[in-house]
Amino acid sequence: MAHIKKLNFLKNHKDLVDENYGMVAVPTFSDKMDKDLEELFKSQNKTGKVGDLVFEIDNNSRIVYYGLGDSSDKTAENFRRAAGEVVGYALQHKYSDIAVECPVTDEGEYFCQAFAEGLILSSYRFLDYFTDERGEYHLKSITMVDACNQDAAKKGAIIASAVCDSRDLGNHPGNVTTPTRLANFAKEVGKKGNMKVTVFDREEFTKMGMGSFAGVAQGTNEPPKFIIMEYFGGKKSEKPVLLVGKGLTFDTGGVSLKPGLNMDRMKFDMCGSAVVFGVMNAIAELQPKMNVVAIVPSTHNMLGGSAYKPGDILTAYNGKTIEVLNTDAEGRLILADALAYASKHYDPEYMLDFATLTGAVVITLGHIATGIMSNNETLVENIKVSSDNTGEHVWQLPLWDEYCDQVKSEVADVKNLGSPGQAGTIAGGAFLKAFVGKDIPWAHFDVAGTSYHVENRSYIQKNSASGQVIRLVLDMLGA
Repeated sequence: MAHIKKLNFLKNHKDLVDENYGMVAVPTFSDKMDKDLEELFKSQNKTGKVGDLVFEIDNNSRIVYYGLGDSSDKTAENFRRAAGEVVGYALQHKYSDIAVECPVTDEGEYFCQAFAEGLILSSYRFLDYFTDERGEYHLKSITMVDACNQDAAKKGAIIASAVCDSRDLGNHPGNVTTPTRLANFAKEVGKKGNMKVTVFDREEFTKMGMGSFAGVAQGTNEPPKFIIMEYFGGKKSEKPVLLVGKGLTFDTGGVSLKPGLNMDRMKFDMCGSAVVFGVMNAIAELQPKMNVVAIVPSTHNMLGGSAYKPGDILTAYNGKTIEVLNTDAEGRLILADALAYASKHYDPEYMLDFATLTGAVVITLGHIATGIMSNNETLVENIKVSSDNTGEHVWQLPLWDEYCDQVKSEVADVKNLGSPGQAGTIAGGAFLKAFVGKDIPWAHFDVAGTSYHVENRSYIQKNSASGQVIRLVLDMLGA
């Protein structure tokens, strides 16, 4: 991968004359242009809306003006997107060092953080496997000029860099991003952030009673891992927040084999765990005064002589029995044991899980929004507030009793499919709810549509892992 990991700062734009930047980007609002600037935008068929770019040559330095729309309609997300257009332009034209004047004046710290996020997020490119000129990355530094709040900008850069690291986990193929690689990444983050990291291997978690996870993992020769990260930066009396991520590092569908077309995209099936790792990576740097525990069950889902089968009945960590109707509905099976383990061994303030769980959520929401389901409306409202802050859209789907009844089995406690041909995303959430401890506030994020190929975001590389909702979770935590 390649991305800018931190920003440089120049306090006064007047000092730009003493520096040699390949490009200098200057903000402008469409309703505040002088006549000459308005004519420059018109000459290039632009109006100054968010993301519009126009350029001129001045003293051998390329000056780029970037539009921010009307000054009365400023939002943090508009600043992110404008920053993304600027850096995208720099990457396209192979500049090595750029300076970007910060558009934030009196809007507060978060606007400055958001702009910095946009600069770092948009600098990401996944180039690791090119051996020709396509693998060259020319951008070396981004200098933020006149930043209204350097601390906020630095925080934005830390968060965005953590998102980029998680994108990298998702973009690598399944023969590189393995359960062992995820476990090692967790250890690297843990060492950096003073976290306790525990990794259970196949024999250990099977003996512990994780029959659902073990069932999915029994068809793969790649060693599966059950990963726990514990960050206790708050008071001992404070309940931790529990984060659970699906770490399915490659999914063939198992015996219920997927079609061959686009199966290569199943490397993204671990992007739920990438959310969790991204949050913990940022926490390791920010060191907030709070308690957070992350759990990731990780395995390939393969087919072969030892693979689990439709009709098998598995026993989860909490003792509930599961009828397997389709081995391609495996994500909920590995999450079942993780949720049950978290419910038994911790007393969380609330619990969130993240998974590329269903193709149905893509049909429902496309690559625009994440589907969420919950047993607690206050938690949902908090998620929605952070969604508005970070520009990462969510949409709540119901978990009424009628849907929960649809995952009850005639031969076991639950089955891993709902009613045929209907409410597939909700059925996944209803199944997971059965493994959440009583009275624990919980929400499920189905990120199948937003984990990659997110549309119309200047700060996300096309057809690449997105790292979506990492920023949302950090905002919720107040990290």
